[in-house]
Amino acid sequence: MIVKPLSTLLVKRDWRHGERIPRSGGVIIAANHLSWADPVLLSHFLFNNGRWPVILAKSALFKVPLLGRAVIGLLAIPVDRGSDEAAKSLRVSAQRLEDGCAILFYPEGTCTRDPGLWPMAGKTGAARLALESGAQVIPVAHWGAQELLPYGEKKPRLFPRKTFRVQVGPPVDLSKYAGRPPRADVLREATADIMAAITAQLAELRGEKAPETPYDPAGR
Repeated sequence: MIVKPLSTLLVKRDWRHGERIPRSGGVIIAANHLSWADPVLLSHFLFNNGRWPVILAKSALFKVPLLGRAVIGLLAIPVDRGSDEAAKSLRVSAQRLEDGCAILFYPEGTCTRDPGLWPMAGKTGAARLALESGAQVIPVAHWGAQELLPYGEKKPRLFPRKTFRVQVGPPVDLSKYAGRPPRADVLREATADIMAAITAQLAELRGEKAPETPYDPAGR
């Protein structure tokens, strides 16, 4: 009642390969993060493609006016990074996957700081969740939310009307990690595969070549 009319009003749509979203069963939707607006816009996309999005998002997002109310209404799972609550959020996510939910996961953990707005190096939570649960990871790239609401700004740029572009990729192949213990090196490799899949979809969506090495804000 709120998200769909708001999304339809604010942006035009260019949605591609929504048929790649599984219509049932637990699944991890791994997406890039550009703006505080993209959880709302991606939720509309996923809902129109047959899935109710359960968002795994940092707790600060829940305090943003209007957007915070929206993610609470969508049954989002709050994450407090660097605390015991972060592990708790993964346990809750695993249970939601068992219940057949679609978890919308931002592996970067925050909006990208890459100067060209490409996906950064990801954190390992999505990979851990995928390897421990066996759930498919569907990479989703989007572009345009940052034009509507640039990161750090609170006032949307409504005119001219922006276009929100989304492209869904095939499931990320994580089969080579099957049976391997979830050590740090395994999780980093699996995370790199997930981020590479998201970046490949974004490169096609933007019609540009992505950087060979993802930006790492930690300087690793």
